[in-house]
Amino acid sequence: MLRDTLRSLFRRPNTELYPAERVPVPDHLRGKLEYSPEGCTGCQLCVKDCPAEAIEMKVIDKAAKRFVMIYHADRCTFCAQCVANCRFDCIKLLNDTWELASDDRSDFKVYYGREEDVRLVLEGEAEPVAAESPDAK
Repeated sequence: MLRDTLRSLFRRPNTELYPAERVPVPDHLRGKLEYSPEGCTGCQLCVKDCPAEAIEMKVIDKAAKRFVMIYHADRCTFCAQCVANCRFDCIKLLNDTWELASDDRSDFKVYYGREEDVRLVLEGEAEPVAAESPDAK
C-alpha cells in the first residue's frame, strides 16, 4: 500500500475540471426528450411503455390530431423506451441538451404541442372543474 501511495504522489489527478473544461458529448448520449406533434396519431404507446411515468398525453381533439404531451424530466430515467415504441418517430432524446439541473421543480415539467393547445391544458390545470353534485340542479 505504501508503494501505491508514493506512486500516486507524483502523478497528475484524473479529475476533469467540469464545467470550466468541457469534453465532447458522446453521439449516443440520451438527454432531454423532444416531441414533434406533427406526425403523432395519439396512440399513447409512449405513455404506456414509460416505466417512470414521465410522459402524459392530453387529448384536445383526437379527430383533428391535437395533443399536448407533458414531459416530467425529473421522473425520466432516459431509458429511450418511448423512442423505441413510437411508430411515427415523433419522440427523440437529444444528445445536446443534457444539463437539466435546476433549483425550481417547475422547470422539469415541459409542455409540448401547439401553443393554443398548451394554453388550453394550462388553463384547465389552473382552474380545475368541480364535479356537480346531483342535488345542484
